[in-house]
Amino acid sequence: MTQPNAVHDQRVGMWFVGARGSVATTATIGALAMAGGLAQRTGLVSELPEVAVAGLPPLEGLVTGGHDVLETPLAHRAQVLADAGVFPPSLVAALAEELAAADSRIRLAPRLGTQRETAQAVEQDIRAFREDNNLDRVVVVDVSNTEPPASQRPELDSLAALEAALDAGHAPLPTSSLYAYAAFRAGSPLVSFTPSPGATLGALTELAKEQALPWAGRDGKTGETLVKSALAPMFGTRALKVRSWASYNMLGGGDGHTLADPRAAVSKTTTKGAGLDAILGYHVEGPMHIDYVEDLGDWKTAWDNISFEGFLGTRMTMQFTWQGCDSALAAPLVLDLVRLTARAHERGENGVVGALAFFFKDPLGGIDHTLAGQWRTLAQWCETLGASA
Repeated sequence: MTQPNAVHDQRVGMWFVGARGSVATTATIGALAMAGGLAQRTGLVSELPEVAVAGLPPLEGLVTGGHDVLETPLAHRAQVLADAGVFPPSLVAALAEELAAADSRIRLAPRLGTQRETAQAVEQDIRAFREDNNLDRVVVVDVSNTEPPASQRPELDSLAALEAALDAGHAPLPTSSLYAYAAFRAGSPLVSFTPSPGATLGALTELAKEQALPWAGRDGKTGETLVKSALAPMFGTRALKVRSWASYNMLGGGDGHTLADPRAAVSKTTTKGAGLDAILGYHVEGPMHIDYVEDLGDWKTAWDNISFEGFLGTRMTMQFTWQGCDSALAAPLVLDLVRLTARAHERGENGVVGALAFFFKDPLGGIDHTLAGQWRTLAQWCETLGASA
């Protein structure tokens, strides 16, 4: 699809935090395959006419890089995912040279003495990536493991207090927030695709504004919550009272293993459950469980049981099961968000971009949790961007 108003020689970098993880690997091989004409663009919201009208940077101009704590070659990681059925094995062979080049742009995550030193090293890597690859801009994408919620600390509330703490050798930032800090210092927009604290801390929202940088978040909406945000409005507009909405989730892979830790699971269950009460306008009892099942690998299954009340108090139920491949659902949204956030940066927007709430479980900057409402907001925003080109 040819995009109206697209700047076809624009080069945008995607700097992944967790560059050898399943989502980043799938996004990388997907971008390479689509740019090379080896795969259809199914699943890319940014290719729909209502969004493409914004004049987005082309897929052909996307360049990947990033940090990871692992040294596993990207091609090996891609082969593991292909063998598990996430994407066709033939793509790994066909894109061997491109994957090797992408792997050469991944750096080991720095682990230095202080958070100030680590943040400076991350910032330098992002700046070098932009300069070495002749990029117009770099969007940092956090697809790393989910962290527990951040503790309340006064040095996280204001930028001045945070800078003083870092200068004193303290380590107040969660890892996701440390990367957000470094991204903003490097002049890069940010996409928080996990439910980790990231840029939500007061000091970092202040820094983004100061640097005139847009950012988007948080926690990509890929499966069960996507269904909820489309289905829950049906009950409201038909005046049916939802009495309870119970959710049971099973998943494998790295994300499932991380969420086996109850502390990390709190971040996920909080974002997953945030929208239901807002959509319906009243509190709904909603027990939610997430269990790690190693055998499922990159696949996840969600089973929901909805109890509702109809005319004359008649009690009824609805159940649904969602089974999907986590990385194949998330990767195209990552590509969408990079292109949209890059366009927002090009147009001078700064702070959290509420129009991108459509993509997130916890739609920061937006007040509408319904999928249809979020879609309208996104389409209107994209039309405005296209008109201003």
